[in-house]
Amino acid sequence: MPPPIIVFDLDGTLIDTAPDLLDSLNHVITAEGLAPVPPHELRAHVGHGGRAMLQHVHAAQGRSLDERTQERLFDAFIDHYVAGMPGASRPFDGALACMDRFARQGWLMAVCTNKLDGLSRTLLTALGIADRFAAICGADTFAVRKPDPGHLFGTIDRAGGEAENAVMVGDSRTDIDTARAAGIPVVAVDFGYSTEPVKTLGPDRVISHFDALTVQMARALINARPVRTARPAAGRR
Repeated sequence: MPPPIIVFDLDGTLIDTAPDLLDSLNHVITAEGLAPVPPHELRAHVGHGGRAMLQHVHAAQGRSLDERTQERLFDAFIDHYVAGMPGASRPFDGALACMDRFARQGWLMAVCTNKLDGLSRTLLTALGIADRFAAICGADTFAVRKPDPGHLFGTIDRAGGEAENAVMVGDSRTDIDTARAAGIPVVAVDFGYSTEPVKTLGPDRVISHFDALTVQMARALINARPVRTARPAAGRR
């Protein structure tokens, strides 16, 4: 039997990337003549991606944004973001100690994120923790992405794990819906980038610090999971 596996979302769950994403956003929009956005006003929108943040800022400041301009600004956003990695982005408090606990007990670890694959690997490498993960799978790794459960199944397969012996950790409706569709228990962190209280979204557990995420909790969630019957394939790009 393969060892059990814990699968983490990235932005807002494992790594606090908001400072750098917002810095890159402000770099781009101020060059276009828009006012910079205070971090506290846009932090909750970070998990929706760069395009969504650009749309939100333009709408909030009464500016139109056509598709061609959006793509130009998005490319500039990504270029600035990558050039500064890892910047101020850091694992959330207790995340590294949590991963150490699971590693000591022989668990596999993986990342399943809607951040692009290359960006995810570059960030985790810059932070010196990429080699902790048996698989790092982004939005463009497979033919599907979260909330399609195939993204999570594909990540688990690539890591060498089994869905019947897996737990997911995330910070948003997307993560919770993905795990639910896969029949995999899910732990939600309440310090991430969700625009709604994660406790209202039906996760199996909610934690406010990684100290609360124990191997015993994860094992109990796996043991309590209902029997899953069928699963879709993730496919490959």
